[in-house]
Amino acid sequence: MERDVFFVSDRTGITAETLGLSLLAQFNGIGFKKHTHRFVDSMEKARAVAEDIRRAAHETNARPIVFSTLIDEAVFFDLVDTFISPLEVALAQKSSHTIGRPRGGVDQSKYGVRMDAVNYALITDDGLHTRDYGRADVIVLGVSRCGKTPTCLYLALTFGVYAANFPLTEEDLDNPRLPPALGPYHSRLFGLTINAHRLQQIRRERMAGGTYASLKRCQQETAQAEALFRAAGVPYTEVTAVSVEEIATTILHHMGLQWRLS
Repeated sequence: MERDVFFVSDRTGITAETLGLSLLAQFNGIGFKKHTHRFVDSMEKARAVAEDIRRAAHETNARPIVFSTLIDEAVFFDLVDTFISPLEVALAQKSSHTIGRPRGGVDQSKYGVRMDAVNYALITDDGLHTRDYGRADVIVLGVSRCGKTPTCLYLALTFGVYAANFPLTEEDLDNPRLPPALGPYHSRLFGLTINAHRLQQIRRERMAGGTYASLKRCQQETAQAEALFRAAGVPYTEVTAVSVEEIATTILHHMGLQWRLS
């Protein structure tokens, strides 16, 4: 079984997709064909989307599922109202119903922090500029291709956390001690580990030849990394089947980091 799912927004669609996909994940055995319509901010665009929805219903003979965060009542009012109305009652105040408010008013005041954190993640990516580790809230460790970079960028973009990452090379893994560059920052270290078979799959997609993507090397590196984490007292988590959002939240919780964009 497959159902058409439409995410409709007058802005980026991030809210509609995030909430909608989280709800749909509760239903197993059903395939969902995703259609995302962003920046639907006029009646003309709304009518075009409505026609797409009607067409999908006709072609599949099944009612499409629609998640919408449109604000303008003249266009559509659905998902946002589900939450806004109870909040208006609880807070004894009417909502402004301002288009783009969730992604505008709050984020603009934190724009500088967000960009600085992202820039920090980029300049310290993959072990670069270790001299700047003094600014880090967290330094993420792990073998090549275990998810360090996307995790650091997500921490920066979503929470304003200054996250650096350091790759554990063969030379680092052969040594039972942490690399010297990390010594002064032990309390800020957090490790990632991954199933060797999954690591092999990821590395093959990037570089199929040589020993880099061999199962033997992946098994050896992950085992050595975990042994190093334990010996050095570095907290770590397994990320094989975990989303970047969950990884980042785990790090925030374990390290006791504060959200700069809350």
